[in-house]
Amino acid sequence: MSSPFADRPSIPVGPLMSIFDPVFLGIDEFGHPVYLPLIYRNILIGGEPGAGKSSLLNTIVGYAALCHDCDLVLMDGKELEFGLWEDSAAEFVGPDLGHAIDTLERVQQMLNNRNAFLKSQRRQKIERGDTDVRPLLLAIDELAYFAASVGTKIEQEYFSALNRDIASRGRAVGVINAAATQRPSADIIPPSLRFLYGWRYAGRTVDDASSDVILGQGWASRGYSAASIDPNNRGAGLLLAEEGIPNRVKAAFMTTTDIIRLADYTAWIRGGAADRQLTTELRPAA
Repeated sequence: MSSPFADRPSIPVGPLMSIFDPVFLGIDEFGHPVYLPLIYRNILIGGEPGAGKSSLLNTIVGYAALCHDCDLVLMDGKELEFGLWEDSAAEFVGPDLGHAIDTLERVQQMLNNRNAFLKSQRRQKIERGDTDVRPLLLAIDELAYFAASVGTKIEQEYFSALNRDIASRGRAVGVINAAATQRPSADIIPPSLRFLYGWRYAGRTVDDASSDVILGQGWASRGYSAASIDPNNRGAGLLLAEEGIPNRVKAAFMTTTDIIRLADYTAWIRGGAADRQLTTELRPAA
């Protein structure tokens, strides 16, 4: 007797992971797992080239991509770090400052609409299980590319202003801002921007000043400097999170093969960006 399900099409089944749950980042210096809640928060990642910042950002993107309740907007001036996730993202931005600005403007408008919706519902933030709005991870790899390297100074400043506004007002409506840079300098990460990132991760830096740009002024003088990390210890860094002081963390690492397999899987379970609510929210005005 044939199975009654034989002629039914296969249905992709997604994992029961949620962006409202803490994200696994790696292990601490004692070998204990490190989990970090990202919902209602932002994270800043910095360090010299090869310090492992992109690897950590890929871990965060990979987790968010597996979550059934989170959408992705990815910006990558090199295209190579996030390019593998393009089919899992509602919007992917490569080395195009104009596209980046346009996308941030649309995220900003989405943010405004969501704030108005919550106000009309007499609510202050989105919650787990909401069906009206979905959290969004806005991940920017190499912030300096868009904020200082390409385009005119006016365009760079406008990009930075948009990003700062989204980081400032987006948390209550579920917009998580995760940004990374290999140029941790005051012109790229001024205090007015750094203070909007509650979580900060400093991979190895060239000096104490660069470490303080990421973690906050004065931490190096108190003995917490990413410049002291062994250059051969890639993926190690200082995480300033819930404990209130930087802790040494060894970030999780995925090989390119791991990322490709995971990215292909998340693209499959998401079923294409055209069917997702966020795409409608981010669609440019006619």
